[in-house]
Amino acid sequence: MARPVRFNIHPKQTSIYDNIALSDMPEGSMGEGYFATNLEKVIGLARKNSIWPLPFATSCCGIEFMATMASTYDLARFGSERLGFTPRQCDLLMVMGTIAKKMGPVLKQVYLQMAEPRWVLAMGACAASGGVFDTYSVLQGIDQIIPVDVYIPGCPPRPEAVIDGVLKIQELVHNESLRRRNSEHYKGLLNSYGIQ
Repeated sequence: MARPVRFNIHPKQTSIYDNIALSDMPEGSMGEGYFATNLEKVIGLARKNSIWPLPFATSCCGIEFMATMASTYDLARFGSERLGFTPRQCDLLMVMGTIAKKMGPVLKQVYLQMAEPRWVLAMGACAASGGVFDTYSVLQGIDQIIPVDVYIPGCPPRPEAVIDGVLKIQELVHNESLRRRNSEHYKGLLNSYGIQ
């Protein structure tokens, strides 16, 4: 005996607005048939929604990052679909886990190989402050060798915290001026880390 079809007799017409969240338009002048804004806002909007992270995972925070990239939390919905494992193609360095002092020069070299503009996210207590490893061999925070834009606390942080950190990076990227990287303040910051 055939099963009766009960659920798809009258299929519902789906709307594109039910499943997709549209980004807000940048500030600008709008009229009939035109929209004008400044270039900084458009570039900020494009950069914000197309961040390519480079995961530098050395310990348990890397496992939490893998959970964040998986289908349950799906970091790809924020424009970070493509993980790059080459510094020349990425713009967000995500440092996750314990960094030994011997690994410090390698981390700095990876940072220097990234093209400007570049941002850094320190994920977890070890990357932010050395965590529970207060020893001579562990770097007590990656901000001793490279500048950090966003810190994610936790040991290890939950995937929700990682998503919040990526949203903070997106907010920073969206609001950053195109001229910031050429400012004396930014050049002074890099000089304080020995980066020309």
